[in-house]
Amino acid sequence: MSRALPKYNKRRVLMIGGTAAVVLSGAVIAGNALAGETSKNSTNATTKAATSPGTVNCPAVAPSLPAIPASAQAEVTRNLTLLDTQIAEANKRLVDTVGQGGPNFVQNAILGPLKDKRVATINRIATAIGRTAAKPTGLDSLAPCTLNANGVNSGGAAATAAPSATATQQAGNTGNTGNTGNTGSTTAAGTITCPDVASKLPAIPASAQAEVTRNLTLLNTQITEANTRLANTVGQGGPNFVQNAILGPLADKRKSTIDRIAISIGRTAAKPTGLDSLATCTLNK
Repeated sequence: MSRALPKYNKRRVLMIGGTAAVVLSGAVIAGNALAGETSKNSTNATTKAATSPGTVNCPAVAPSLPAIPASAQAEVTRNLTLLDTQIAEANKRLVDTVGQGGPNFVQNAILGPLKDKRVATINRIATAIGRTAAKPTGLDSLAPCTLNANGVNSGGAAATAAPSATATQQAGNTGNTGNTGNTGSTTAAGTITCPDVASKLPAIPASAQAEVTRNLTLLNTQITEANTRLANTVGQGGPNFVQNAILGPLADKRKSTIDRIAISIGRTAAKPTGLDSLATCTLNK
């Protein structure tokens, strides 16, 4: 025969049952929260691991060269090594500047300047060979490089995405926040000033006049192009953008052009020296 529980026993049973229900509900909620957090963290980790800034891919120059005269071998080797160094520097810059600039940042600040440097270096290789053999032509087509991209830049560049080491920084850099552009250039681009070359030249032999004139004109064209680029890229990159993306490549191009002027004069007269000091330009803001 069953006996009814005393009232105080029923109350204890109800209280215990209620506590159990609360504990159980809390466990379910906590479990769901943890599961959601784990899933979210896992997704974020996977996304970060999958991103990469990509690498620069440039055509090989050495296989396209003709037989190299012994007198040019050292200079050619030095410039071929420099081509490799330029690619390594560009790849490093890809990593260091993830999240900077707008949709054209990688092209304007890395691939474009790299191409200019490669043009100057490849021209030096061709000139070195051409001093004692037939000068190779068409090598300029090997100057442009492309990007092997493994991700998508949050700033919209068709080029890069944050590597895992900088994923947090990239996530907080949407729209290039905090990087208002080239310091001091938000209101005016300024102008580029370069040393005059023509006034530093000796008497120009008649046989070199046409080539010297053509290269002096090219020097002016290079300054005009640099000033145009300066105006078109206001607000892009960090504090060193103008130096790295405009003034540096301009100096490389000017050095190559000035070298051609000196070489053309030196074919039939004393080759002028010290002209390389005229290659570097400055920014007037």
